Amino acid sequence: QRPLIHALAVSVLPSGVADGVGGWRDYGVDPSQFSATLMKTCERLVREGRFTPSNPVGILNSAYYELLQNKVPLLGSSTACIVVLDQQRHRLHTCNLGDSGFLVVRGGEVVHRSDEQQHYFNTPFQLSIAPPGAEGVVLSDSPEAADSSSFDVQLGDIILTATDGLFDNMPDYMILQELKKLKNSNYDSIQQTARSIAEQAHELAYDPNYMSPFAQFACDNGLNVRGGKPDDITVLLSIVAEYTD
Repeated sequence: QRPLIHALAVSVLPSGVADGVGGWRDYGVDPSQFSATLMKTCERLVREGRFTPSNPVGILNSAYYELLQNKVPLLGSSTACIVVLDQQRHRLHTCNLGDSGFLVVRGGEVVHRSDEQQHYFNTPFQLSIAPPGAEGVVLSDSPEAADSSSFDVQLGDIILTATDGLFDNMPDYMILQELKKLKNSNYDSIQQTARSIAEQAHELAYDPNYMSPFAQFACDNGLNVRGGKPDDITVLLSIVAEYTD
């Protein structure tokens, strides 16, 4: 199965990505069901106004515990990253659990970013729902364990949110090179740039001779690894614009 590519230009509202843990396939569970349901639940809570903009962890917490209440029969694990922009105060509030993440780019440089959370190599923090009786066996973290931050943004700042399929295959300098091609903030231009970044990461993922960030990280952990890392890739791209009521 070829990894999926999602590349979206999004209006600056609460937005996020989640990445299902692929190991569940070995147990006959589709990893995408958990991550998709988690994000759909987050979206519904936001649309219902049941969130505080300065507390994205609260969105993640409410969504996760709703799933735990077994309103939807579900098994799996997922990382998650949510960013919320207070448009009036020009302040970005974020939470990141695991190895998805975000970048804030200003003047061609990364001025703020998420911190990756790993228990050990290639094992990120994750939210999980285990089969009955296996709760103590399946790795599971609390939403409150997510790394949280608040950051003052400026007009023109670029906010990139993505799953680890991007960051494992493209170092910052490559991402910044693509973002420099963004000449204006209209939707089509942002969408084209987001797709270009995602497609380049996908191409590098299948290059066996490329020393990807993932391969470098593996080598740093004593493993002899080279090449890209095939994985699902989701890229969300936003530009901070003037607030209009």
